[in-house]
Amino acid sequence: MLRTLDIRDMLIIDRLSLAFQPGLNVLTGETGAGKSILLDSLGFVLGWRGRAELVRAGAEKGEVIAVFDLPAGHAALAVLAEYGIEAEGELILRRVNHADGRKTAWANDRRVSGEVLRALSDTLVELHGQHDDRGLLNPRGHRQMLDAFGGFDLGPARAAWGALGQARRALSEAETALQAVQAEEEFLRHAVAELDKLNPEPGEEAVLDARRRAMQGAEKIRADVARAHAALSDQGAEALLWEALRRLEGAAAQAEGALEAPMAALNRALTELGEAQSGVEACLDALDFNPAELEALEERLFAIRALARKHGVLPDDLGGFAQGLRARLEALDGGERHLAGLRRALVLAETTYRDTAAALTTARTAAALRLDAAMAAELAPLKMERASFRTLIEPGEPGPEGADSVAFTVATNPGAPAGPLNKIASGGELSRFLLALKVCLTGDAPGMVMIFDEIDRGVGGATADAVGRRLKALSETAQVLVVTHSPQVAALGAHHWRVEKRVAGGMTTSTVTPLDDAERVEEIGRMLAGDTISDAARAAARALLEA
Repeated sequence: MLRTLDIRDMLIIDRLSLAFQPGLNVLTGETGAGKSILLDSLGFVLGWRGRAELVRAGAEKGEVIAVFDLPAGHAALAVLAEYGIEAEGELILRRVNHADGRKTAWANDRRVSGEVLRALSDTLVELHGQHDDRGLLNPRGHRQMLDAFGGFDLGPARAAWGALGQARRALSEAETALQAVQAEEEFLRHAVAELDKLNPEPGEEAVLDARRRAMQGAEKIRADVARAHAALSDQGAEALLWEALRRLEGAAAQAEGALEAPMAALNRALTELGEAQSGVEACLDALDFNPAELEALEERLFAIRALARKHGVLPDDLGGFAQGLRARLEALDGGERHLAGLRRALVLAETTYRDTAAALTTARTAAALRLDAAMAAELAPLKMERASFRTLIEPGEPGPEGADSVAFTVATNPGAPAGPLNKIASGGELSRFLLALKVCLTGDAPGMVMIFDEIDRGVGGATADAVGRRLKALSETAQVLVVTHSPQVAALGAHHWRVEKRVAGGMTTSTVTPLDDAERVEEIGRMLAGDTISDAARAAARALLEA
C-alpha cells in the first residue's frame, strides 16, 4: 500500500504531503489543476521515464518521497533482497532531480539506480488509463495476462525449451566440428602416420643434440690422443724407459750404490707411465664411435626438428600434438555415431517440448473460456451487456513460454465482427473493458497499488456509477487510486482529495486537500453543476454519497 507521498519543488507543486488510505482513494479537480503532476511525481520516484524537466522554476532541486507498506511475502521484498537492501515491512523511496538534470535515488537510505526503482515499481504500482498501451492495447502482454489469470506454472515449458535449445546447439556444433575434421581428413591421416613413424619422445631432441656435439668433438681430438698413446706405448717412451732401466741394472754392481736412486725413480716413472697409458686408452675407447651411428643420429635429430617446424610446435611438444591429431581422427571415425546419438536426443527434446507446449495450449484454451465468461459477467454491470469479449488463441512462434499467440478481441454490438480492442472500442468502451479485465485479474498481483487515470472518461450516468462500483469492488482487495471527473465515481470513494491550482504572489502552485463529508458534498456538487453550486446540485451530491 502507498502510505504517504511527499513532493517538494516539482513543476507547480511547492510543498505537498499526502497520506493515502486503504480502499478506494479518489482525486478530483478542475482540468489543469495538477492531477497529472501528482502522477508524474509518483512516476518520477518509481523510476518511470516521463517528463525531462520536473524541477519547479527557480528551485535548485525537486524531491519526491514515497512510503509503501510491505506485508510479508510482498514481491518487492524479493527485489530488495536481490539488491541487498534491508526492509522490515516498510519501503521508503526517495528521489531528487537537480536543476542541471542530475538524478539521485535511495531505497531505505540505500543509494540505487533507476533500474532498481523500475524493478521495484513493477511490484508496487500498476497505472491504467484510457490509453493503456502497457496492457490491453499491447497484444504482447495478453498471453502474460491470460497466464496470470490461469495461474500457470511456466517452469516446465521454459525447461523444455532450454533443453531443446541445448540439444540443437550440441548437434549443430558437432556437425560443424565433423565437417571441419572431414575437410582436413587427408592431412590428419598423413600427419598422424608421419608422427607415428618417427615417434619422438619428450626430451629426445636435447639428448640427440648433446650426443651429436660429443661425437663431432671426438672426431676432432681422437687423432692427437692416438698419437699420444703411441708415444707412451712399448714402441715409444715405455720402451726407452725399460731400456734405460736394464742398462742401469747391468751397471749397478760396479756403481757401489750410486745408481739405486735413479733406478727407483725409473721404476716409479714406469708405474706412472702405466697409469697414463690406461687413462689415454680409456679416453680412446670413449672417443671411438661408428661414423654411421653419427649419420643416423643426425638424420633423426634433423627429422624431429623439421617436423616441429612443419607443425609450428616445439620438438618436445610433438608427442602431445600427435595425440591431439589422433583425437581428431577418432572424432572423425566416431563422428557419425556421435551425431546419430545427438539426433536422437534432439528428437526426444522436440517431442518433450511439443507435448509440454500442447498441454499449455490446452490449459490456456480452458482458461480463455473462463476469462471470457468472467468478462461477460463483468461487462453487464458496466452497461455493456451487448458487447462480447473473446480471448483468441492461435499458433504462434515457439518459445520458452509455449507456442501460442494470445489476443484479446471484442465486438461492441451483436453481429459485429470481433477485432482488436484499439480498433473496435471507443474511448469510453475501452475504459470499461480495461476495468472489467482488471476486476477479473485482480488476484494476479496481490499487494499492488492500482492507479486509474480518468478511465471513466467518455461515460456518465448509470454507466459511470457502474464503473465506480467496479472500482470499489477492486478496492476491497487492493488499494485503488482514481483520478476522475465523474461525480458518480467520486461519490463511491472511501477517501476523497481535491486538487486545486492557486496563484499567490505571482506564483502558481497546485495543492491537494483531503475532504471531510461536508466538503465532499460541495466538491461533488461542483462536479455536477459547475462553478455555481445550487442547492439542487448539493442535494444530488448527497444522494450520490448516500446511495
